[in-house]
Amino acid sequence: MSIPADDRVQVRFSGVGGQGIVLMGRLLGKAAALYDNKEAVATQSYGPEARGGASRSDVVISSQPIDFPFVTEVDVLVAFFQEAYQRHRGRLARGGLMIVESDLVKPEHDGTEICPVPATRMAEDLGRKVVANVVMLGYLVGRTGVVSRESLEEAIRTTVKAKVVPLDLEAVEAGIQLARTHQQQKADEAAAP
Repeated sequence: MSIPADDRVQVRFSGVGGQGIVLMGRLLGKAAALYDNKEAVATQSYGPEARGGASRSDVVISSQPIDFPFVTEVDVLVAFFQEAYQRHRGRLARGGLMIVESDLVKPEHDGTEICPVPATRMAEDLGRKVVANVVMLGYLVGRTGVVSRESLEEAIRTTVKAKVVPLDLEAVEAGIQLARTHQQQKADEAAAP
């Protein structure tokens, strides 16, 4: 799935508190609005628990003014936890894309395009499990092109603490590389006799 630059795109990040779900929405919205010159609105919802409660972050991106700030039909669903997947999968638009944390979410294969991403393991390989959310953002950008890589990297540089930036940029690269690998595998499968 590649998203044309002039389309309205509705992205939902879902998981539990402590997985960086709200930060994902903030970074994606900032990348779109400040550095890709698009319109963007980000909203979030989370339980009263600091960690472990349900967490959701929605981002609407468009080249046109956004007159309704809430996600009505999810074009891209990113699920970090099984319960979040169960809760939000019914909102995925026909032809939408589902990206799941493959070690934590076991999706039902119902014809939806599903991209399994072992974001937590990838983050651990980079040295800190806490950047799993940024690995997933890198994958989202590499897979969809909803914002440019450069805008995401600039959003990171201007949002997170300076000492974390190098690791986050490595996490973006890891996610983008996995997206490219998945795209190549898909192309190879399509070309096979």
